Amino acid sequence: MKAVIFDMDGVIIDSEPFWQRAEFEVFSSLGVSLEKEFTDLTKTMTTIEVTKFWYEKFPWESNSLEEVEEMVISRVMELIGEIGAEINGIEFFIKKLKSNGFKIGLATNSPYKIIPVVLEKAGIASYFDSIFSAEFVEFGKPDPAIYLMTSKELGIDPENCIVIEDSYSGMLAAKNAGMKVVAFTNGNQDLNLSLADYKMESFLEHELTIFS
Repeated sequence: MKAVIFDMDGVIIDSEPFWQRAEFEVFSSLGVSLEKEFTDLTKTMTTIEVTKFWYEKFPWESNSLEEVEEMVISRVMELIGEIGAEINGIEFFIKKLKSNGFKIGLATNSPYKIIPVVLEKAGIASYFDSIFSAEFVEFGKPDPAIYLMTSKELGIDPENCIVIEDSYSGMLAAKNAGMKVVAFTNGNQDLNLSLADYKMESFLEHELTIFS
């Protein structure tokens, strides 16, 4: 393995509560009823996909889809800036990978403008050789395009890349790109591990033997 590519949400930062809060605040203000059976479906969608999803079910008149998407993104950025919530051990772990000669990439379904806020808050912005958001490709995860683009920019063949993911859709994207997958569980006992080549419970374990 020559490169390690990180997912962001749930791997670098515990951001799911931020997205849930922002989406609830914004969509509720527009008259959307966020029922749990539907919010479970939107967890792996991109921000614009989530916005379109709720608009189709509860159409509003006051704002465009782009404006509503921007409202959600801005609120998430505020919460990240105020609260943080980076995953324990992430800075040490990435520094160790860099010192061992790995190239480091990031591939996330989140909008690009959120990425610098997260990386700066976690103190790891300087370690990344490539950063990609799903907004640069036609389809987000589970489509493999974002991982293929990241490996191309890193200059590393997909078979020499290993991906750290915390969701089934992300792992599926990485496997379809021809990469090895580490399932980062972080206490999640319900994560489907069927696609994972390896499993990590925590970055505090420093399981660098996986990356040799």
